[in-house]
Amino acid sequence: MRTLTVLTLLVLAGCAGAGTRPIPAHPASLAGAAHAARASDDASALPGENSMGLPGENSMGLPGENSMGLPGENSMGLPGASFACPGLPSAGTANCTLAINLNVQPNANASQPPALIAGLHPADLQNAYALPSGNAGGVVAVVDAYDDPFAEADLAVYRSAFGLPACTSQNGCFRKLNQRGATGSYPAANAGWSQEIALDLDMVSAACPRCSIVLVEADSALLDDLGAAADTAVAQGARAVSNSYYAVEWSQETTEDGHYRHDGVAMTASSGDRGYPSYPAASRYVTAVGGTSLSGSAGSWSESPWQYTGHGCSRYVGKPSWQAGVTECSRSRSAVDVAFIADPQTGVATFNAAAGGWYVAGGTSVGAPLAAAAYALSGRPAAPSYSYAHAAAFRTIGGNGYQAVTGLGSPLGVAGL
Repeated sequence: MRTLTVLTLLVLAGCAGAGTRPIPAHPASLAGAAHAARASDDASALPGENSMGLPGENSMGLPGENSMGLPGENSMGLPGASFACPGLPSAGTANCTLAINLNVQPNANASQPPALIAGLHPADLQNAYALPSGNAGGVVAVVDAYDDPFAEADLAVYRSAFGLPACTSQNGCFRKLNQRGATGSYPAANAGWSQEIALDLDMVSAACPRCSIVLVEADSALLDDLGAAADTAVAQGARAVSNSYYAVEWSQETTEDGHYRHDGVAMTASSGDRGYPSYPAASRYVTAVGGTSLSGSAGSWSESPWQYTGHGCSRYVGKPSWQAGVTECSRSRSAVDVAFIADPQTGVATFNAAAGGWYVAGGTSVGAPLAAAAYALSGRPAAPSYSYAHAAAFRTIGGNGYQAVTGLGSPLGVAGL
């Protein structure tokens, strides 16, 4: 394991060239903590990575990331994708988990006909996961860091393009709050997190067009702030809360659990895109959402595991009783429960004017808001234990039964949520 000093230098080197889309440097410290490879990985670490760094980091970047792309990629990037929030967060700090497809050029035309918008559309997602999208759903909260000044305007473009009912602050469907629950006095804007926010709002809309949406913007990417924002979301009446971010596991992570433990509220969290477990996905109080590649068309869909999904055995969270039948981890939490589309090469359409308009997105960021909206559609937002007790309501992916990357699988409707 490397020293923190050497790791910090590598992190800064990776951030200096990461991605081809202009994104300002993350305001939080980028000094990270090294992780050992899992037994299932090669001698260097994650698939396709070399012996230069954090599990499988090369000389140019972060865990399996080089100057252009995602874990295990070559000099051209993860086949044509990059992180919106590059770099490795320091202990107790999170990064967004959005991966941008660079093979599809952004389209700035806000009035683009749907047939010409690349990526999976709301109807595709509703059909692929058999979601009862006509249900009222109730209130879904999206928790992210920093401010997206144009969140409502971008959301309006997405919903209008696909014929979804308007969801605005004027009609009461949409609310944007700071982490203390007030309108105004929003945190500083951040380009990467702005793209995350736009994606999250679009995915809630895609799965549950009749849900009301509360966007709660944390002051920073510190888990203390993001956790406070999650508490505020619950206080605002949300029965399902999406958390599309990941933090590197650290020894004190369970001190944050209180923010994610709310009876009668479904908490979802992206499992991360670095191949290893992350927090808050590893918390026993959240539904950890892994990733798949999704292809096909209405009535005929195929899913396979997305190899960069954060997964594996938590270093600091013991095995919950409801994972008793999971053999991947003998005494610790296996950090994926369910899975949704995450591969940016089979990704979803999203709109963010500041990032170029329409583009195709992936990462486990897609799944957390989809899962939260699906929980809302079920009418009985539950803890992850409910899903394990109703495993037959999921489509297994990558094998029979529970799989480390995809958990119980993807939902076949909402009977298991």
